[in-house]
Amino acid sequence: MAEPRERPLHELLSRDMVDIYVGPENTHWVLHEKLLCHRSKHFRDIFYAKKKKSTSNTANANTKVYGLPDEEDEPFNLFVAWLYANTLPTPKEEKELAPLLDLYLMAEKWGVKALVVQVLETVRAWYYESDTWPGLRRVQYIYANTEAGSPMRQLLVSCVARMLVVGNGSHAGGAGAGGGGGIGMPPHWEKALRKNGEMAVDIIVCVQGWRLEGDKVPDSRHGSMQELVEGAEERREMVAEERGDIARVSGAVEDEEHDGQGQSGEGEEHEDEQEAEGAAQQQGETES
Repeated sequence: MAEPRERPLHELLSRDMVDIYVGPENTHWVLHEKLLCHRSKHFRDIFYAKKKKSTSNTANANTKVYGLPDEEDEPFNLFVAWLYANTLPTPKEEKELAPLLDLYLMAEKWGVKALVVQVLETVRAWYYESDTWPGLRRVQYIYANTEAGSPMRQLLVSCVARMLVVGNGSHAGGAGAGGGGGIGMPPHWEKALRKNGEMAVDIIVCVQGWRLEGDKVPDSRHGSMQELVEGAEERREMVAEERGDIARVSGAVEDEEHDGQGQSGEGEEHEDEQEAEGAAQQQGETES
């Protein structure tokens, strides 16, 4: 079904209102029915359906009440703000992406196409302008709450694929902070991709879609196997270095404690010898 024709806000602010209760605390919102239903296919189906059921999570035909007990207040606040003002806040820190991702899930679930596009643009712009890449926990969260083919999945996977291929550097693909020019996969990503085959396949499909020219893609059938072995050793060393920092620190502490105990034992043994010599000397003087 085609999306409704875009209309000015004042035409959508009718007298008919609906009561929406959000979250475990049942935060109460009174919204314009026509506006809500114009923006969202989900709410059109709820409030404009010919037969309406009165269940705990569906609209009441007489009072037009709808409950959203599983939704959070913060992303719903963003939804209402967007509903009336058609704008989204610009995140200043990475943590501010969390409610935007929840808002995206709402938009996707409720069939609000315009909001889906706007959240995608906001998230994309933040990663580009901050010159960063999506973190593993953000990607895992989206995968856990969306279906295959989700536009947000595609955006995040495309970013991650580029990060893994060219490193953690800048837009141009250089090695930046934490970057390696594509050499070596961060251990936490390696572990996650081994566990989540769907994400790994999506990354491969994404890279295939780049249609890279053959001369820009390494061909293992040519070249030195010595370089292949050295590259593998370099990657192992990088992984071992990341994983071994804690172990090395722990080992150093144990060595220091052991050395301290050894020095303490030697000191005590030396003191015992001195005491024994003193006692023998004192006994000799007494006998004489």
